[in-house]
Amino acid sequence: MIGDRAGDGPARNRVGDSPALVGGARNWPAVLDALEGDVHEAEATLARGRAEEIAAWGRRSTDWIPPSNLGPLPDDLRERAARLLQHQLAVAEALVERITQSQKQRDVAARMSYAPARPVASFIDRVL
Repeated sequence: MIGDRAGDGPARNRVGDSPALVGGARNWPAVLDALEGDVHEAEATLARGRAEEIAAWGRRSTDWIPPSNLGPLPDDLRERAARLLQHQLAVAEALVERITQSQKQRDVAARMSYAPARPVASFIDRVL
């Protein structure tokens, strides 16, 4: 689910890619290690709190697909893969929340005026 952003780091299997090995991995444990590294990288990005870095994770245009040349996921790795998926989903949700929060803050800031207030004409109706 969460993979390298376009142009960063080693190539990951993406929709439409040839069934190349993930980051040179030749087995499922290495594939899961690479995906876990991506999740930890996304968490570190969230921890730094830099809006532009966080937004870059949200601009991914393709999803990761499992490599077809490794065969099915072995039974002994299913629990690890399930935990990884839950971790990915939690991090992805946090990224979406942070991106949405940042957009809202930008919208509010754009509506605020930092220029000095201009005097407003006041008309007072007095009976003489």
